[in-house]
Amino acid sequence: MQITREQQPSLTLFAAGMIGLGAVGLIYGDFAMGWQPVAPWFPARRALAYLAAVVMLVGGFGLLFQATVRWAARLLFAYCIVWALLKVPALVVAPQIEGVWLGFGELAVLLAGAWTLFALLGGLDWKFVSGEEGVRAARYFFAVFLIPIGLSHIMYVKETIALVPAWLPYRMGWAYLTGAGQIACGLGVLLGVLPRVAAMTEAAMISIFGLLVWLPRVLAAPNQRLPWTAFWITWVIAGAAWVVAANVDSPSWQIRRRRESLGPLPMVAHK
Repeated sequence: MQITREQQPSLTLFAAGMIGLGAVGLIYGDFAMGWQPVAPWFPARRALAYLAAVVMLVGGFGLLFQATVRWAARLLFAYCIVWALLKVPALVVAPQIEGVWLGFGELAVLLAGAWTLFALLGGLDWKFVSGEEGVRAARYFFAVFLIPIGLSHIMYVKETIALVPAWLPYRMGWAYLTGAGQIACGLGVLLGVLPRVAAMTEAAMISIFGLLVWLPRVLAAPNQRLPWTAFWITWVIAGAAWVVAANVDSPSWQIRRRRESLGPLPMVAHK
């Protein structure tokens, strides 16, 4: 399997997000704040932060070149697995806290994008992980964890309202609407109800969050670390969502694939 011309923009967005987040890590010599929580007492913490930044930079740039795309897909898939696993203990310790599921859900979307690229480009024949089976598994993984992300908008409505641009009317309504929308997108992909539309809608929503919420804050305070970190986190999650969405078949594609698998239809003579 390989990336088609239609899928190339999503790969480029994902790669740019990794490069941006890696650059922030190198500039500040630290992890992506609460998104990559590493305790201050952790041995060689600063060195590990630089290593993580280099991995994202190398992986991001590697995705942009044909000669290195296979190894970059493998590297970023492994990297995203590690960060997702580091969040699992929090799920075990405090499963009743929705914010913990939100944090894991964001990393799950990132992992789903990296997984999809690995399945397409990794060049390994691993059952359930690579090829079409891997793409499908990544899609369902993506769908399941959209639900707690959307639920967080509703359960933490005050915090969500604070992120809604002040010039938008009915800010509480937008908080509930985006939360319900993300839940609906997850269910749509999971249950096969207009799955391509649902996945693309989710990717578009995350992209809009980055442009309307974090980009203005970057422009207002370009010397502050938080806006830049949040902007690139949102970008790379959006890029991952676009990667997944680009690999969800529309009904017309499914029909065409069935026809191709059956071969040419027999000619019927009409009297």
